[in-house]
Amino acid sequence: MPDSNGMSQHSVNEAITWTASEIVRRIASGAVSASEIVNAYLGRIENVNPRLNALVLPMFDGARSAATAIDAARARGEPLGPLAGLPFTVKEAFDVAGTPTTMGLPSRAGHPAAGDAFLVARLRQAGAILLGKTNVPQLLMGNESQNPVYGRTNNPWNPDRSPGGSSGGEAALIAAGGSALGLGSDIGGSIRLPAHACGISGLKPTSRRLTMTGHARLYPGQEAIWAQPGPLARSVADLELTMQFLSTPEQTAIDPGRPPVPYPPSAAVELNRLRIAAYTHNGVISVSPALRRAVREAAAALRDRGAEVEEWEPPEMSEAWRMYLGILMADGMAGTRRGVRRGEVDPSIRQMFFVGAFPRWLVSGISVPLFGILGQRHLAQLARSMGHVTADGYWKLVEESTRYRERFLGALRRDRFDALICPPDALAAIRHGSGRYLADALSYGALYNLLGMPAGVVAATRVRADEQSDRPLSRDLVERTALRSEHDSAGLPVGVQVAAWHWREDIVLRIMGALEEHFKATPDYPASPAI
Repeated sequence: MPDSNGMSQHSVNEAITWTASEIVRRIASGAVSASEIVNAYLGRIENVNPRLNALVLPMFDGARSAATAIDAARARGEPLGPLAGLPFTVKEAFDVAGTPTTMGLPSRAGHPAAGDAFLVARLRQAGAILLGKTNVPQLLMGNESQNPVYGRTNNPWNPDRSPGGSSGGEAALIAAGGSALGLGSDIGGSIRLPAHACGISGLKPTSRRLTMTGHARLYPGQEAIWAQPGPLARSVADLELTMQFLSTPEQTAIDPGRPPVPYPPSAAVELNRLRIAAYTHNGVISVSPALRRAVREAAAALRDRGAEVEEWEPPEMSEAWRMYLGILMADGMAGTRRGVRRGEVDPSIRQMFFVGAFPRWLVSGISVPLFGILGQRHLAQLARSMGHVTADGYWKLVEESTRYRERFLGALRRDRFDALICPPDALAAIRHGSGRYLADALSYGALYNLLGMPAGVVAATRVRADEQSDRPLSRDLVERTALRSEHDSAGLPVGVQVAAWHWREDIVLRIMGALEEHFKATPDYPASPAI
């Protein structure tokens, strides 16, 4: 029986499973109207969002008006934009005219943006329809998405679990069928971790491939590690479709530091000519059994398709993690503390503020030996990177990271690898409240932010009942927290991370597409959560 939008309930349920390309094609052909598609998605949001709290700034009236305008233009025979009628959402960190960009800070809630971020405007100009903005961690810092302004976002696979951060609201809504496409950002896995935790796909492009103009500024003046915007979607093809419209020459005019490198299509990449490295451990923290299995299965699937895949150990990954943390925390978090302005602070961030206020030599000199005596190996490692440093100390860190990038790329070149596959994180979706103790789990994704290489995550499988954990009992707080998160994790989605040489998003997406095709045919594929 048709609903008030003219579509039967069966049609509505089917419409929210269509890929972005299918939606655009059906609207352009007249098989379905933009209004029908938008209303189908808004209905889905109204159904799932009360349990998720993923969409925090709805823009429903504007979405309906935009859909009506597209339908009217088509009726008049006018040309439509290349993404006409495609519903999308954006991470709360992007400016959208008339809405605040708070980063979870109450002090920013009453300050609406004057205009759209460049990439948001680009998608709207192509005809895509913005449904609203999605939740983030406070200050975009952390692997959980909660803040004092909008509260906590739940994972659609299990409400007791986090969707990840910092694009967690975006990934949760897309996975639950409330958005066809999302725009996130990534400085330490913030697109890839949520994609993995929620069972969808996401891409972090090469550093400076896309402009950050109109995105909230988290580390003003810090340019050693670049954040990157990127798409999230339920299919790899939708990531590529989006990148074709986001990676435009016009960005160079507003962001002169962005190199005018052409965006290559993945269809030209021959999988059977690729040589791919695979690894499942980085020397920082071990990964759960399901993540190791996912990488092994991915390696076998790529070999079956003609690629050459070999196990490989990248150089000094634990040192890379130290450099990454050291650079971002070199100011003792003074910049982020200024942003809070005595407002309400998330407990995990308050903890970092306290430690960051001391000089690094003092934090390291006291905490590292103490944590070592107490058997807290991970906290001892973390303390090496905490606390502020002098300008000279910061430049030394930057120089270290430059030399590390040279060694890493030199090793890739020596062994003739075109790409890499590895875990995106150490764990499946973590329990709420455990993120502050699991920073080391992010080291698998943050490596490619330090290196500036393109990296994506593709949905692969789910945790099986007999592989939830093989982590030994330990008095180490981080290991104990990881073990608790692994318990009762059966059924949670797991992704595989793919990385490649700078500017070779085409290789990343070609490998991701092949893996998606393989895993979709397996019984454990995370097709959709039962929310």
